[in-house]
Amino acid sequence: MSAHESLWPAPTARGPVSATVALPGSKSLTNRALVLAALSDGPSVVRRALRSRDTELMARALTTLGAAVDTSGTDWAVTPGPLRGGAVDCGLAGTVMRFVPPVAALADGAVAFDGDPHARTRPMGAVLDALRGLGADVEDGGRGTLPFEVRGHGAVPGGTVTIDASASSQFVSALLLAGAAYDGGVEVVHSGPPVPSLPHIEMTLACLREHGVEVDSSRPDRWVVVSQPVRAVDVTIEPDLSNAAPFVMLALTSGGRVTVPGWPTSTTQAGDALRELLPRLGGEVVLDADGLTVTGTGAVHGIDADLHDVGELTPAVAALCAVADSPSRLRGVAHIRGHETDRLTALAVELRGLGASVTEHDDGLSIAPAPLHGGEFKTYADHRMAHAAVVVGSRVEGVLVENVATTSKTFPGFADAWSGLFPG
Repeated sequence: MSAHESLWPAPTARGPVSATVALPGSKSLTNRALVLAALSDGPSVVRRALRSRDTELMARALTTLGAAVDTSGTDWAVTPGPLRGGAVDCGLAGTVMRFVPPVAALADGAVAFDGDPHARTRPMGAVLDALRGLGADVEDGGRGTLPFEVRGHGAVPGGTVTIDASASSQFVSALLLAGAAYDGGVEVVHSGPPVPSLPHIEMTLACLREHGVEVDSSRPDRWVVVSQPVRAVDVTIEPDLSNAAPFVMLALTSGGRVTVPGWPTSTTQAGDALRELLPRLGGEVVLDADGLTVTGTGAVHGIDADLHDVGELTPAVAALCAVADSPSRLRGVAHIRGHETDRLTALAVELRGLGASVTEHDDGLSIAPAPLHGGEFKTYADHRMAHAAVVVGSRVEGVLVENVATTSKTFPGFADAWSGLFPG
């Protein structure tokens, strides 16, 4: 396939879009549920699991380590088994490369980890050093990135470890998810700049408690899980609220109305911040028995927002700001430079390529109103960059998205679902 043939023309709204969009399950919740199910004291079921590249990589990784994960249906059955060595393909999934090594440390045998080329640039040093501090045997050649090997000896002493988790909240979650299975449990102390994406740590704590694991989070930047059984429980996965971003933003860019059914009234998902952000950007938001309904007027307003705790929303929010009628400043998201790609630089480059006025800062972006035009929008194998592309494309004709299929990371069939919202 030539480069031109791989470009997908993002549809542009010719008028108000009115739609109801049922979202697939949360990747973050699915992968946490799978890890805890594999460490549980009996079989369990993960209902409405997201079926995507990231979650299938997690299921295969846990199967490699000895759990039986049946992904044949909508609900995935997990039966724990004795943990063993093997080879784990992380793909580009941060949850796999960070959540699975602490589990692998409990295996009887060596576990080799590797992933996509982009994955080898993502920081892993904090997790690997922490595992060593807890008594695990890890060899990474001093790189602090993939590839590496965790040499399991059937148990991990555990104890207290101090880490700098300012690059990713996943460093904390990774240690807590496996900590109850360590001989001495784990006490994780963060030392450094503020931990980003704190809702994701709250999500981990909620998942642990759902499995009967007691967690002490009473002191800031300190989390304690004592050694204890992980109770087998069946869980039901919420819709992925971060995946809702481009869909609900379509209400604003088209002056239409979009409803997402099943939106929880209480959740630890970072995507729930859309309920607070969208009214500031020009939308009207209602959460009721029908779900979350967003209504737009066709006007989009700029915003000054600290997205530190909800960094995954930055690409879609930045794209919406690029079509706004007033300036925007997005701040507090230096950590998203270490995601699937350096999202701040990538957004600055790609939005400028469509005519946007973007200034890149160490911790975010400034975006000023400017006439936009069509052109190629690269995604850097990053599903959130594809979300940004389609948001701009819904307002600007001629946006060609490179590798829109990267959205399969969290939303298989995204391109068809998106195209189906636009009247022919």
